Amino acid sequence: MKNLKLSWEVLTEVQLQREKGEEFLKLSAVDIERNRLFFASSANFIYTTQLPSPQVEGAWSRTSVAASSQLIDLEAGDFITCLEYAMEKEALIIGTSEGLLLLYSVDDNATEIVGRVEGGVRCISPSPDGDLLAMVTGFGQILVMNLDWDLLYEMPLDDLPEGVDVHESAFFADNSSEPSISWRGDGKFFASLSKVYDSFPFHKKLKIWERDSGVLLSVSDPKPFMGSVVDWAQSGAKIAAVYNREEENQCPSIVFFEKNGLERSSFRINEPTHVTLEYLKFNCNSDLLAAVVRGEVFDTLKIWYFSNNHWYLKQEVRYSMEDKVKFIWDLTNPLKLICWTLGGRIITYRFVWVTAVIGNSTAFVIDGSKVLVTPFPLSLIPPPMSYLSLEFPSPVRDMTFCSKISQNRLAASLSDGSLCVVELPLLDQWDELEDQIFKIEASYCGINFGPLLHVAWLDSHVLLGVSHFGFGPSNCSKRASPDEDVRAGYYLQEIEIRCSEDRVAGSVTCSGWHAERLHQLYLEGLVIGIAPNTLSRCSAFVQLEGGKTFEYTSKMGLKRGVSLQRCDDMNFLSTCPRMDVAPIQGYARERPLLLGLDDNGRLHLEGKILCNNCNCFSFYSSSGDGMITHVIIATKQDLLFIIDVGDIVHGQLEKYENFVPLVKNKKGENESISINIWEKGAQIVGVLHGDESAVILQTLRGNLECVFPRKLVFTSIINALAQGRFKDALHMVRRHRIDFNLIVDHCGWQAFIGSAADFVMQVNNLNHITEFACAIKHENVMEALYRNYASLPCLKGDTSLAYSEPKGTDSDNKVSSVLMAIRKALEEQIEETPARELCILTSLAKSSPPALEEALRRIKVVRELELSAAADPKRLLYPSSEESLKHLLWLSDSEAVFEAALGLYDLNLAAIVALNSQKDPKEFLPFLQELECMPTILMQYNIDLKLQRHESALRHIISAGDSYYEDCMNLIRKVPELFPLGLQLIGDPPKRQQVLEAWGDHLNATKCFEDAATTYLCCSCLEKALKAYRACGNWMGVLTVAGLIKLGKDDLLLLARELSEELQALGKPGDAATIILEYCGDIDNGISLLVEARSWEEALRVAFLHRRDDLILVVKSASLECASMLVGEYNEGVEKVGKYLTRYLAVRQRRLLLAATIKTNEQSMGYLDDETSSQASSNFSGMSAYTTGTRKGSSASTTVRTSTKGRGRQRNRGKIRAGSPDEETALVEHLKGMSLAEGAKCELKSLLICLVMLGEEEIARKLQRTAEKFQVSQVAAVKLAGDSISSDIIDEHAFTLDHYIQNVRKELHISDAFSWRSKVLV
Repeated sequence: MKNLKLSWEVLTEVQLQREKGEEFLKLSAVDIERNRLFFASSANFIYTTQLPSPQVEGAWSRTSVAASSQLIDLEAGDFITCLEYAMEKEALIIGTSEGLLLLYSVDDNATEIVGRVEGGVRCISPSPDGDLLAMVTGFGQILVMNLDWDLLYEMPLDDLPEGVDVHESAFFADNSSEPSISWRGDGKFFASLSKVYDSFPFHKKLKIWERDSGVLLSVSDPKPFMGSVVDWAQSGAKIAAVYNREEENQCPSIVFFEKNGLERSSFRINEPTHVTLEYLKFNCNSDLLAAVVRGEVFDTLKIWYFSNNHWYLKQEVRYSMEDKVKFIWDLTNPLKLICWTLGGRIITYRFVWVTAVIGNSTAFVIDGSKVLVTPFPLSLIPPPMSYLSLEFPSPVRDMTFCSKISQNRLAASLSDGSLCVVELPLLDQWDELEDQIFKIEASYCGINFGPLLHVAWLDSHVLLGVSHFGFGPSNCSKRASPDEDVRAGYYLQEIEIRCSEDRVAGSVTCSGWHAERLHQLYLEGLVIGIAPNTLSRCSAFVQLEGGKTFEYTSKMGLKRGVSLQRCDDMNFLSTCPRMDVAPIQGYARERPLLLGLDDNGRLHLEGKILCNNCNCFSFYSSSGDGMITHVIIATKQDLLFIIDVGDIVHGQLEKYENFVPLVKNKKGENESISINIWEKGAQIVGVLHGDESAVILQTLRGNLECVFPRKLVFTSIINALAQGRFKDALHMVRRHRIDFNLIVDHCGWQAFIGSAADFVMQVNNLNHITEFACAIKHENVMEALYRNYASLPCLKGDTSLAYSEPKGTDSDNKVSSVLMAIRKALEEQIEETPARELCILTSLAKSSPPALEEALRRIKVVRELELSAAADPKRLLYPSSEESLKHLLWLSDSEAVFEAALGLYDLNLAAIVALNSQKDPKEFLPFLQELECMPTILMQYNIDLKLQRHESALRHIISAGDSYYEDCMNLIRKVPELFPLGLQLIGDPPKRQQVLEAWGDHLNATKCFEDAATTYLCCSCLEKALKAYRACGNWMGVLTVAGLIKLGKDDLLLLARELSEELQALGKPGDAATIILEYCGDIDNGISLLVEARSWEEALRVAFLHRRDDLILVVKSASLECASMLVGEYNEGVEKVGKYLTRYLAVRQRRLLLAATIKTNEQSMGYLDDETSSQASSNFSGMSAYTTGTRKGSSASTTVRTSTKGRGRQRNRGKIRAGSPDEETALVEHLKGMSLAEGAKCELKSLLICLVMLGEEEIARKLQRTAEKFQVSQVAAVKLAGDSISSDIIDEHAFTLDHYIQNVRKELHISDAFSWRSKVLV
């Protein structure tokens, strides 16, 4: 679904050596390597020129090219009949009427005779690989030879009657048409047309020959072929020829054959019966077929395109009959065609494919003089079918569509130079136009504009186009006729369109149009494209060759004359045949986005490349007002990208990964940013804007497929919600199978509650609301299910979102709160009907937790109405209780509904639920009968026990009286959480004491000894309290309770010694020393325990208190030994800090080098996941530099038996493995773990004071300096590691330990970490 548009045409002229009429061009050949074009003339001249190109200065004006010429010296009467270029020989192969085979080197200007063929040479056709030459002689023989001019084989072209000599048959040969040979693209076969002498004179056969042996592979039935026109598509799929149907009084038809000679398909060219068709050729891609049709008035060049089993006439160019135009396709560019005339004019055409879907998503497919119109919002049907069709006087060459609020106008430029305008009604008025054909009349023009190129609407009544005069491909069509003093060239024509007929609403206006030129502007360059600027009145962007961009503004827009201003900031880096404007709103821009696509697949914008592998692109407007919100790109890798306009404006395109295929890691954590196009080569033909949010693709086969990208769907849904269109949003959610929670979560469920009433009122469909209620869940889909898609704006400034929490709802319960809001809205907005009641029951059943009891209460009310004798009119407003109950059971677990019925203490309702849930009566009937026989309180108690409603059960059993007190205690012991409630409900003191003791026993059994002891104290169970305190190691509590018990002196002494031993075993020598000193009076063991606890000052105080010199010596000896050991350990710690830091810097340096290498390789590799990176990091890591032996003791350990738990440097948090992925982090954590613990600092300070008191000032000073050095080194190393983590470059001069140590020392006096130091020892 695309149209072939003429992008530019360049005209050059070869000056012939002889006067006009005495010499004309006959043959052509191309040197694609050096862009040269060769011609052979009737006077045996060879002309050489460069291929015309728009890059050549002056290409847009009539130019006589400098063509070198060389006369080929032939005998009198001999002339050139064939001309081909041999790339391997870098020379021209020339065949003559007398049979000469010449090799002419253009560069050397040398001619070599390489052979002679009897009967003359009528046709030469080289194989695609250039290794073989197939030629047809004047005697009707096919000769196949190599480039060494060795004849490989020969066979007759025609089937001669038996006994007829070849030389005699040549005498009677019909030379009205030259024979031709066409090779298949791979060069394995070639085809020719052969005459059938025993049939109708026009009948011929298509023959397929093998390359290697010349064996006839297949032959067709005799058919009325026209001339010798045959061409084999480069793809090899079909062979094209022409049928002459003049005897049938029909126009010629183009027919296609397969390799086996069977006819495949055909189509008529829709011309008069007497025309002839010549020079039928496929382009290099085999998707376009061109032919020259000779008529009585003019000749035409026609170009067809095949899609969906139909051949479309996409372009027609008319020439005068005197020109005898011929053409060749460019051998490498499938959209470039070169025409030449007998008089030496060379016209180069460059076409471009443009989408046929324009305007308001309406397709206008050109097929000759017909335009097939299909509005996609109404009908998605592929051509050749259409919704309606427009028939013009002659084939359409270019067209443009203008879609305004009240007008839809189409302007078409025809091949005869006419301009046609048609006005179509609005889409909502097209119902009566289906399957109709409208004949369009040409508009009346006071001046002939000629065939206009790049036609575009500036406004609903002003057209802009490009015309040329003074030269052209022909003079048979209407040419522009400017003033005589205006120079020849290309002009911008501004044309005003008026209609003289009264337009009827809802109809198609096909006639009465007048076109008048308002202004024309000469162009100093070749126009590549025109795109109207919809943000500015009567303005358009004009692109010239090279990507230079100008803005044309009409005098209607400026009110002071026409303006053509340069827009250097919007230039493209190269010529972009496909150009389009995207009007955008916001983003602090006054101009729209101007995008261009060049021939290499690069998408340009304002001097930048957005995408390097773009195949096609389109625009999407989420609001449908023409303001573009997304750019849609299809890449050459068949990926579809949806790009936010904001990302383009702000240059945030990194997320699209250069528009290349992403390789997802094993965890699938990559964000989905592209869509795989399921069929290779599918093209974007258009989009459906607004809520439709569809992208229309057309496959190579021609069928249309409509896809709905999630990104566009989400945008449409959120826009509908932002505008308060809940019904449309719900319709899109249901249509595209989006999670219903999107409606609730897009701006927070609290905000949705405020709009619940509007939601219910707009939707007004209880089935849809029921479906919505069933889908609500606690999960936030915007953060979970749809987190990979771009964040979309939520509602802002909408007063309807003022959130007020409904009474009785849980502010943290999304499901219950939303469903309650929906239920409330249903009750207020929707009239009472059975369907509404079922919807309300659904909201109750789907609450979290399900509000089954409330639902059953509503059903119970309905049942009571049914059982009442009076005829209540409300009965008709509710469904039957059975229907309601079945609906509830369908939505919920039947067992849960049964338990909810039991919870209402309604045994009849429970029985009904059980019966409707298809339970076996043996399962529930005995239980219900047993309950029915019980007193009400006991029935409720037993139901509560079954439903595990223990608090309610406790209340019921306590209210049953003292006779059930034992059952009450058993329930409390079974459910310990009931102890607090039991104490509240039981007022009898003795019973309260029993409850407290039972609670204490429970706490003691669960090892909550502190709480158990307190509970025992509340009920005066002192023995149990003492045991509980002892179990938890609370020696003060034990000794206090012992005092309450009034324990004897000996028993107390024994208890104190036992507690002291237990505390020592628990690693609490300080507490043990307190008990020994205070309760046992054992000074020696007390001092020993204080030393073990490293309470140096306390040990020295006690020794001086009791005036024990021997104990003072013990304390002194232990402190000196401990100081000596700490000095050694701190020195060792300084070495370890340096070693770990060195290793860390080495590992980090290697990791940074590896990361740089990986980043460089990613551009070629495409992707490297985390596990690969980790493995590579392991491979680059070196051996470990750690010591294998480490001290298990604390840095503050002494020779006296001590406990080191939590007192030295903090322990290493795990083993470091050299070369592991987390080695770098582990090293940093290990350095941090070497810091001095708070306990170690207190012990160190106490030791320093003790040493000073004992007169060991020097040892204390040495210890303080060593510890300070260690701590400074450790702190400096941690800071260095932290600074290096945030840097990607390791500076060997800045990241040194000595440098950081100096910085740390400057802050010692203000740091709390060094508060343990003594200033006198510094």
